[in-house]
Amino acid sequence: MKIKILYTLLILLVFTACADLDLSPLSEGSSENWYSDETEIEMSINDLYRGVFWPRDDDQWTDDWTYRGTTNSITGGTMSGEDGTVSDWWSRTYKVITRANTLIKNLDEITDEISEDKLNRYKADARFNRAAQYARLISHWGDVIYSTSIIGLDESFTMSRTDKEIILEGIYEDYDFAATYLPESYGSSENQRATKGAALALKARIALYMGDYEVARDAAKACMDLDIYELYSDFGKLFASTTKNSVETIFVVPRSVELDEAFTDCKNYISRNSGGWAAKDPSWELFCSFLCTDGLPIDESPLFNPQNPFENRDPRCAETIVEFQTNHLGFMYQPHPDSLTVYSFNSGTYVKNNDTRANAQYASYNGLIWKKRVDEDWSDDYKTDGDIIIMRYADVLLMYAEAKIELNDIDESVLDAINQVRARAYGVNVEDVVSYPAVTTTGQAELRKTLRIERRMEFAFEGRRYMDIIRWGLAEKVLNIPNYGMLDVDELREKVVNQGLWFFPETPEIDEDGIADFASMYNAGLIKLLGLRTFDASKQYLWPIPSKEILINENLVQNEGY
Repeated sequence: MKIKILYTLLILLVFTACADLDLSPLSEGSSENWYSDETEIEMSINDLYRGVFWPRDDDQWTDDWTYRGTTNSITGGTMSGEDGTVSDWWSRTYKVITRANTLIKNLDEITDEISEDKLNRYKADARFNRAAQYARLISHWGDVIYSTSIIGLDESFTMSRTDKEIILEGIYEDYDFAATYLPESYGSSENQRATKGAALALKARIALYMGDYEVARDAAKACMDLDIYELYSDFGKLFASTTKNSVETIFVVPRSVELDEAFTDCKNYISRNSGGWAAKDPSWELFCSFLCTDGLPIDESPLFNPQNPFENRDPRCAETIVEFQTNHLGFMYQPHPDSLTVYSFNSGTYVKNNDTRANAQYASYNGLIWKKRVDEDWSDDYKTDGDIIIMRYADVLLMYAEAKIELNDIDESVLDAINQVRARAYGVNVEDVVSYPAVTTTGQAELRKTLRIERRMEFAFEGRRYMDIIRWGLAEKVLNIPNYGMLDVDELREKVVNQGLWFFPETPEIDEDGIADFASMYNAGLIKLLGLRTFDASKQYLWPIPSKEILINENLVQNEGY
């Protein structure tokens, strides 16, 4: 059984009625009379799983993304200790840690009111959350303040940073405890929170992030050996808002439109014909990273046609990015400058095409829009309550494969793990190797490249790319590459369309890291520079500590360069 926190209206009223997230932690003011019965303990645990405490890294911090050429504090190289994301993530993370520590302390003081088995399950929930929060801290900030006990206000102002390797051992201990005492699954009548599989999978993730490949391999394998997860049969439908608690889901944070827990930035992602703005879009670099159906990159495959760039591509390409001249949210999607009208499947008539910049100047600047995760309810009332997927089984398979590759412990299980993920994308069984480009190479360098491309194709728009380029040391490369898009309409017609060169005027070269190079097209005047990304490798692999924390604690030393 996959985890899903079933919020009740009561819990929401108690814990989220106040919009201010700077509410005092549960250790303050009510510790003496709280945790007096199982209801209060359950409520305290459920509060740790609120969506605001489980943020995902944003794809806009990566080379998978374009927002009309604009940058943010990460892709623009301006992140500082005053950055809102930095402050929010830091404070919310420590809020959960404080609450988890308080809960654990109170559970330790309970004598005979609750069975030992149930107490251990409650502690396991708290330690799972504490481990996940510290994992976020060390992966983004490095050395941070570390405590597994309740500390007073005065003491908190005197604490210094603990070596991340020491914290990592504490994270492992917490995840191990959680994996020991959390259930493998929940009954239909139970609140469904973290499971044994979630603890093992998230342990594997932080171990992989920290380069601890043996631990990552073993934790991922232990999760696989539970034999309770499998890949969902349909890659595209997996991300529909109606697909809840799938066989692939290991850990999700649910959302609910009815309970005002929903994603509300839908207009930036959906097409203009269906009422959106199509402003936040997939990048050309992401589009070009999808392999062809022969398993080769687009600059090596004879199957790739730059004038028909969706043809003969890995199926995840058209499940991630809307294919031209296909039905999307009730309208034919076509950004071509001469397609001034398009067919409406809703009305059965042709209507003005607002998805071409010939009609709407703010339509997608590079012609691409997201399909993955975007379904009909995004355009109904511009809210969606699809689950926030924190961990799914495909990630466990690829983490296992990556850890084994980095250890140069390459065997058939590595190829099988990658091929399971790839075969699912093609809708075939892994054994049916004639129906998909199965991975067969056993060389470490080649497999490393294959694995990294596979992760990019599989996890686009899921918040995984940022930490991948950080831990692989690729951020300084990919976030210093210019962001390109289509020429303005008149030039586009003259230099591209009228020359028979729509959509891509030529095939970009793909380098050893799977990164597309558009410089040739730009130098020929066939595409437009939308903006410049900037990443400072001397400091940006870690985030700055919030400035206000440095000001109130003289023992805190800022990360280098900030």
